[in-house]
Amino acid sequence: MFTGIVQTKATIASLTKKSASMSYQVELPIAYIAQLAKGASVANNGVCLTAVDFGQRNETTGFIEFDVIDETLRVTNLGQLQQGDIVNIERSLKAGDELGGHLVSGHIHATATLDKKHESSENCELVFSVDEKWQEYIFEKGFIAINGASLTLGKVDGGVFSVHLIPETLSITNLSTLKIGDQVNIEFDQQTMTIVETIKRMKDQL
Repeated sequence: MFTGIVQTKATIASLTKKSASMSYQVELPIAYIAQLAKGASVANNGVCLTAVDFGQRNETTGFIEFDVIDETLRVTNLGQLQQGDIVNIERSLKAGDELGGHLVSGHIHATATLDKKHESSENCELVFSVDEKWQEYIFEKGFIAINGASLTLGKVDGGVFSVHLIPETLSITNLSTLKIGDQVNIEFDQQTMTIVETIKRMKDQL
């Protein structure tokens, strides 16, 4: 489990694409490999991946290596990664950690496309569109995870929704680098999904 509070950004240092899978290494500040173990879960752009290797590059930089299978490549934006790209990183939640965002599983439901971007000195509004089959899980003021970042939904109109980002969120995540047409990973709030599905089943039984 994760909190949706992105801890750092990491750079894709190397990447190998195979016929039905992909392997890559990220470079990140060395503090974020402290007490890491092989097999540990690490969210990359909100996708729960397994650390298959890690180590120290130099006094300030470490690396983590991940394998990505075909199904993950199909449903997320990880298949679009190139060397030099930036991904959001969050280590898994530990007992006693502060839950600053909302509970996030690291299992991506869909990708959304950035349609509009409105920036000012104090605020950045991003407008996304997602397949309308997911619109029943999107509510104004509800939770959503975008590239692993826990955010509050703004205006919602069918499959189109907006989020507003403060400078701190822009500085710690890769959302500031998004361009029109870019795809992001979306995980809908699991509690919202459970409530919606429960109500639908209750209606079907009436």
